[in-house]
Amino acid sequence: MVVWVSTVAFEGVEARAVDVQVQVAAGLPAFSIVGLPDKAVSEARERVRAALIASGLALPPRRITVNLAPADLPKEGSHFDLPIALGLMAAIGAVPPEALAGVTVLGELGLDGSIAPVAGALPAAVAAHARGHGLICPEACGAEAAWASHDLDLVAPRSLIQIANHLKGAQVLARPRPGLPDAAAPAADLKDVRGQETAKRALEIAAAGGHNLLFRGPPGAGKSMLASRLSSLLPPLEPAELLEVAMIRSVAGELAGGRLTNRRPFRSPHHSASMAALVGGGARPRPGEIALAHNGVLFLDELPEFNPQALDALRQPLETGVAAIARANHRIAYPARFQLVAAMNPCRCGGGEGGHACRRGPRCAVDYQSRVSGPLLDRIDIRLDVPAVSAADLMAPPPKEDSAAVAARVAAARRLQSERAAALGVAASESGAWLNARLPVSALEEVARPDAGGRRLLSDAADALKLSARGYHRVLRVARTLADLDGAAAVGRIHLAEALAYRAESPPDAARAA
Repeated sequence: MVVWVSTVAFEGVEARAVDVQVQVAAGLPAFSIVGLPDKAVSEARERVRAALIASGLALPPRRITVNLAPADLPKEGSHFDLPIALGLMAAIGAVPPEALAGVTVLGELGLDGSIAPVAGALPAAVAAHARGHGLICPEACGAEAAWASHDLDLVAPRSLIQIANHLKGAQVLARPRPGLPDAAAPAADLKDVRGQETAKRALEIAAAGGHNLLFRGPPGAGKSMLASRLSSLLPPLEPAELLEVAMIRSVAGELAGGRLTNRRPFRSPHHSASMAALVGGGARPRPGEIALAHNGVLFLDELPEFNPQALDALRQPLETGVAAIARANHRIAYPARFQLVAAMNPCRCGGGEGGHACRRGPRCAVDYQSRVSGPLLDRIDIRLDVPAVSAADLMAPPPKEDSAAVAARVAAARRLQSERAAALGVAASESGAWLNARLPVSALEEVARPDAGGRRLLSDAADALKLSARGYHRVLRVARTLADLDGAAAVGRIHLAEALAYRAESPPDAARAA
């Protein structure tokens, strides 16, 4: 007799259907699992055996074969324990086999028969609902899986005995409720920043158009403080974006209790992070920081201190919005459409005044800044030198404008971009595809066409600054955002002048006066 139980295998955030086929046949006692299992799946034999004994059952002295189909798809993780155990219980008559029809199962077993939480319950629930299946998952994952759909037939037991009684009709388990929204701490406010008006302006532009941003300045200038305020300027996640973020967090095992939040992700990895930690991967591939920052912000403090190879690995995801991890036998892709914000000192000594003054001369700054490659810098739209804060700025009264006022201007500019992209027929298949920083070049050249004075300025500046084709279009993108913040229909000379000043990494006040 062969019993079939449905489960899933994860490829990125996609949950692919897997059939657990359990056969108990005559022969010498054995327990084999086939179908490209990894170490965690192979060890399921002992966990299943112990859990069944703890539940008052024993494996029959026969040949047990478990096939995970399709056999050419790698199977990773401990969530195969529960479907294997239920398949065995159905094969020996402990539960009715028909009760497992049309149900997707996942969960890890403890030696005492308890069912432990696993990563990926939300993508598994979404996939099960799409197939017309119900879902059996651990009790700790029930609140997370309940977000998939209100009409999903969902059961979340805490033990093997409990699910067996439910399948036999001796006990009815109530459907879990979705987890309560996460009560996040209040976002840091921009009014806490003293001085740095030009840097605040750059932060507003980056938030309005989704532009990548680099702050460069001496220690204590407020670069990290400014970057941490970006989240308070961004609009909350849309429902579709929220689901994407939640599924990535679920696969990464970071959605404890099923608590969701509509605040955009803000990830700030330490500069010792490896390439696998940033991009994703490892022996058992997991989402990296760039995937966890999807639809949000990735902040890299002390940018030159990161491994140069890890930084260069960000170049392709910045363009494509996808983190691809290639293996010999399969390829995994995670969505990674993030906004990059970075901060760095001018040199290793600090490059400031007094105790942070450089004692090694210009060579120190050249060596330090060369750790960040030119192609990566070319993908950063706004590059700004942040001066040290003076004592007068620190003793001045706090600014009256807070993050809410700036966020209102950002929301208005984003609304203009969305309406304009919809009129042009720009595909909205990707989240935020209508932002100026992500518009297709064909649409950009139509909406950011400068006037005659702007064209002359852009032509002269392109030659003087030796702009690449990417740099040229990045200037147009920033100029279009500046025009949106001003409520202007066309891109003027003043907008291009300010955009070029940010590209040249010099304070833009003089250029804005042009």
